[in-house]
Amino acid sequence: MYNVKSLKAEEFISDKEIQETLAYADENHQNMEFIDKILEKARLRKGLDHREASVLLACQDEEKIKEIYTLANQIKEDFYGSRIVMFAPLYLSNYCVNGCVYCPYHMKNKHIARKKLTQEEIVKEVTALQDMGHKRLAIEAGEDPVNNPIEYILESIKTIYSIQHKNGAIRRVNVNIAATTVENYRKLHDAGIGTYILFQETYHKESYEKLHPTGPKHDYAYHTEAMDRAMEGGIDDVGLGVLFGLEMYRYEFAGLLMHAEHLEAVHGVGPHTISVPRVKHADDIDPSAFDNGISDDIFAKICALIRISVPYTGMIISTRESQQVREKVLPLGVSQISGASRTSVGGYAEPEIPDEVTSAQFDVSDQRTLDEVVNWLMKLGYIPSFCTACYREGRTGDRFMALCKNMQILNCCHPNALITLKEYLVDYASEETKKIGMELIERELEKIPNPKVKQRAAETIGEIERGHRDFRF
Repeated sequence: MYNVKSLKAEEFISDKEIQETLAYADENHQNMEFIDKILEKARLRKGLDHREASVLLACQDEEKIKEIYTLANQIKEDFYGSRIVMFAPLYLSNYCVNGCVYCPYHMKNKHIARKKLTQEEIVKEVTALQDMGHKRLAIEAGEDPVNNPIEYILESIKTIYSIQHKNGAIRRVNVNIAATTVENYRKLHDAGIGTYILFQETYHKESYEKLHPTGPKHDYAYHTEAMDRAMEGGIDDVGLGVLFGLEMYRYEFAGLLMHAEHLEAVHGVGPHTISVPRVKHADDIDPSAFDNGISDDIFAKICALIRISVPYTGMIISTRESQQVREKVLPLGVSQISGASRTSVGGYAEPEIPDEVTSAQFDVSDQRTLDEVVNWLMKLGYIPSFCTACYREGRTGDRFMALCKNMQILNCCHPNALITLKEYLVDYASEETKKIGMELIERELEKIPNPKVKQRAAETIGEIERGHRDFRF
């Protein structure tokens, strides 16, 4: 049944193919000569298929794992450099008609606080986010055709883009809402969204149906085929992800890579991002109830293998993970992280009181301010980036991928990261963060190999100091 080019979920995510892949990995996980060949292929920076990557995931040899980690770090530097893109989630509404057993938004949960932001409240939330320094948001909402229709989402996007407060502006709105129709994806495209994000949760169909016993999300095929409909609707940047802990991680890993291969085979464009969330504690949800949780070491290995298997994709680690875990996986291929996140509906303008009935989707492990996260990243040697230039210059989909796969995107990304970091430092940073950042920018300017690009970047950074904003390469 397996057919990577099929538009039927059970054919491009074939259970039989995944089971055979896991057996193949078990047969070869101690074959060091074969593993060396896979690693040699990975060093070509062209990626690995799901079977090859699954062999490496099954391999327990410490020396080979070190090689994987080293290679993941090198590939991330080759494609994305040392920059880390910053974003924040904005939850619009937690009204939901689904019965997902791992999510506190499920319809039967009667003691969670149900909230929906008005457009006036969205203005307050976005203003608060702008005052932190954020330029990129990921909007989230439960699935509820009455409370959260597509018209509400579109109106909210329009509101977000319209808000100009001091030097603040949200320049890219990514959207994480339930699977929908081609027509609705066209509407989202026309509204100017960045990436459409939808987590599969689990690729194991039987588990999927048990975990989603009621509501429209119960339909495995409709959910799994959503990215094809999104691309048909004109959205060329899509983001994949599974919720690790719901099903056996090796199964999910193979399914995730098969989905990426499917998008590449059918549309010529793989996923713009891959997220790797893990089940976390939340109201009405105990993560220990799910017996497929993964250790921090396995989590790190998965991150490294995604990077070498899908070298062109952006990899996202959210504030679900602690500072310690994020620090562990940053060198293994992560290119985007959230900062100062709230998973409640609202919560930026007026944070929820800890003792009150919460509206949060899950507990946040990393609760530092954006300034603290930016400071921490720079001390680790990374460049926090608030760049949205590719999206706004039309470098999306196959245009972005062509530049990225040829490792040319850095020619844009490096100066854009420095320019947007300079904006952040001037407008929002604490004195300590500003000092560290200014020194970092001076060092990084010297690393730009093209003299004309270096000169233009330096001149632009000077213009920011003089009060001008929103430059991009």
